[in-house]
Amino acid sequence: MRKAIGVDLGGTFIKAALIDESGNILYKEEAPTLADRGPDDILRRIEGMIREIAAKNDLAVSDLAGLGIAIPGFIDDESGVADEVVNIGWRDVPVREPLKQRLGIHVSMENDANAAALGEAWVGAGRGRRFALCVTLGTGVGGGVVIDGKVLRGANTMAGEIGHMVMVPGGAACNCGHHGCLETISSATGVVRMAREALVEAKQTGRPSALSDDPELTAADVFAAANALDAVANEVVDKAIETLAWGLGTAANVINPEVIVIGGGMSRAGARLFDPLRVAFPNYALRRVAAAVTLVPAELGNDAGVVGAARLALYS
Repeated sequence: MRKAIGVDLGGTFIKAALIDESGNILYKEEAPTLADRGPDDILRRIEGMIREIAAKNDLAVSDLAGLGIAIPGFIDDESGVADEVVNIGWRDVPVREPLKQRLGIHVSMENDANAAALGEAWVGAGRGRRFALCVTLGTGVGGGVVIDGKVLRGANTMAGEIGHMVMVPGGAACNCGHHGCLETISSATGVVRMAREALVEAKQTGRPSALSDDPELTAADVFAAANALDAVANEVVDKAIETLAWGLGTAANVINPEVIVIGGGMSRAGARLFDPLRVAFPNYALRRVAAAVTLVPAELGNDAGVVGAARLALYS
């Protein structure tokens, strides 16, 4: 059975896994990214991880079907260059050719959200479905579209960026340069921002809330307060979910997916997220579109990126 290695390059850790052609994870490990050392050091250590994983599994590097790498930023698939990766300070960094020359094997690369989407569509919550929209609710809102086992990339690999659909013109500033994007409202960062704003207003009007304006406030704290029936927290969570339903419904009208897979840290909110989201979603999608869609939590967790990256290496 053929095997490939998938790498998920993150701002804090580099994850790598040996995966077979059925999507089984045979071995995995991780190492610190150490982004301040620069791209050459990162690529050198990725090379070392590949060689180490192969050796630990009684393989020669040449035995591998290839290497797939998920990049947390904008990529140029034709040139194999990472155009812009903000969280590790990369701009115009060649990735594919240096790794191909060092390892002597086929190298594929993909945006990290797309790689995670491909992993979920292959052996995760979207398996067996031809048309999948996969969404990650974390610091931002990432998205990927998988059709018949292939990532929809678009003209310059930007397809699926639903987090930057403008939902509130002139709203909160987004890192992309626009205002009022979906991720300014329905991401973990957006929930915390809205909670802080709501707390200021609540203090001014004398409304009680169990939430505290703690510098360490998280989206999980806001959802926990909402579950405890805190009125201020519930308003924030309801707005985030309603806006997410609006964004997903709009995207679904364009894509007509069979499944919408939702992952990322905020997906761990469980029923408090999914129950109202499933109720609100049909209000924003055409009836026939909504009838075809199942909204489900992701299954692969932090392994989605490496699994999807390996899928690219195995089948591209």
